[in-house]
Amino acid sequence: MNMTFFDQFTSPTLLGIPLILISLLFPSLLLPSPKTRWITNRLTTLQTWLLHLITKQLMTPLNKKSHKWAPILTSLMMLLLLTNLLGLLPYTFTPTTQLSMNMALAFPLWLATLLTGLRNQPSISLGHLLPEGTPTPLIPILIMIETTSLLIRPLALGVRLTANLTAGHLLIQLISTAAITLLPIMPSISILTTSILLLLTILEVAVAMIQAYVFVLLLSLYLQENT
Repeated sequence: MNMTFFDQFTSPTLLGIPLILISLLFPSLLLPSPKTRWITNRLTTLQTWLLHLITKQLMTPLNKKSHKWAPILTSLMMLLLLTNLLGLLPYTFTPTTQLSMNMALAFPLWLATLLTGLRNQPSISLGHLLPEGTPTPLIPILIMIETTSLLIRPLALGVRLTANLTAGHLLIQLISTAAITLLPIMPSISILTTSILLLLTILEVAVAMIQAYVFVLLLSLYLQENT
């Protein structure tokens, strides 16, 4: 069977059973199990500091009523962060390269923020569709434009995360394939290509963390508009 560069994005199966659920559950194994003490070792201290930092960054712009979203947004941030980073390891599968999964995360949360605004402050939420001081002839056009921009928000969330991770994985595979191919022909070029591959891998680690943060940050901004 001929393998293509896009085969790495195919969900692995075992006896016809998709293993994507196991891929999603595996990051939770990296989190420490509950103990009788709050802090047991340096790893727990580091994770506690990271969770506190993430929660503080996400909840600072929001009012107190929105702080009930802190467990959801923080858990989503840790899930995306660990899943993206684990996907950079060799012979692993990255579930967040699947648009269906990212849309399954983005659409319900975006819809929840929208319904929260319509329930708590319907006038203000609907007022976002029409900027103040709009000329009367432009009112129908602006309402259509703002409604379209509102409805494509979950699509933009899912596509942004999928596209960035997919492009990074493809670049890593292309450059690694070139380095292996050039090794017996031009060793010096192959070594140079390998050094570029190492730099690209470091860049992809940063991209994996940034994209997880941007995904959750945009959701928190959508929540801020509706609370």
